[in-house]
Amino acid sequence: MKRKRPSPSSARPGREKPASRPASHDRQQGHKPGHSSGGPRRGGADPARFLWGVHAVRAALANPARRCRRLLVTAQARESVADILPATLAVDMLDRQALDALLPDAVHQGIALEVEPLDEPDIEDVLESVAPDAPLLLVVLDQVTDPHNVGAILRSAAAFGAAAMIVQERHSPPVTGTLAKSASGGVEIVPMVRVTNLARALDRLREAGVFCLGFDSEAEHDLQAIDPGARVALVMGAEGPGLRRLTRERCDMMAKLPTQGPVASLNVSNAAAIALYDMARRLIKIP
Repeated sequence: MKRKRPSPSSARPGREKPASRPASHDRQQGHKPGHSSGGPRRGGADPARFLWGVHAVRAALANPARRCRRLLVTAQARESVADILPATLAVDMLDRQALDALLPDAVHQGIALEVEPLDEPDIEDVLESVAPDAPLLLVVLDQVTDPHNVGAILRSAAAFGAAAMIVQERHSPPVTGTLAKSASGGVEIVPMVRVTNLARALDRLREAGVFCLGFDSEAEHDLQAIDPGARVALVMGAEGPGLRRLTRERCDMMAKLPTQGPVASLNVSNAAAIALYDMARRLIKIP
């Protein structure tokens, strides 16, 4: 069952909880259901409001928590979402050249979906969504800024059952079409928790019994030699600088992947995928 994302302000004192968004897709005023206009509405497209690529768009259409505004699509690409396309969603049929002009930097595969941002939960929301004695797997990113890397990590997090990804509010990318395409649907499954202070966030996780496991290619212990228990946060740093000092100090232990040979380190998204698989194998006993 898909987890419904809580409101981002539900655990923040002093802030009024906003009205929840409706789960259904909005009916567009001035557009008949399934209407093909032959071109985008006046005003063009704001790329910041669009997701693109077949997997990202299908996942957004399937997510009841996602508010979808309109679909820009070529005749050929429309077939890739025909089985899941809501009758109430406005559809603009375009040729590929017109879509290229509207979204010039997008690898769109002939399809783009205008959406509203998803609600983002707090750390408290994530902790309360899992019973205290149940397994919990989290990913924490320390200033990983490349949207392709963050998207790829979200994809792995979704594949291996992570409950959330925690990032710093600053020095982390917004959820753009590029990130969502790299995540291949993971954006709709694994919520992103944005925090002001990552060190304090790790302190809160440890208070809640979550073992914070940092990664460094120079760490003393291999990942396989560490038993973090059933509630784990995998803490990954940016390529090059790695984890910052305050982040490292908040980790219960540092681990390294058992790489060897002339290439001793991995891209952060590859390292995260391996660590997530190893933890998922232990927590849910996959082969």
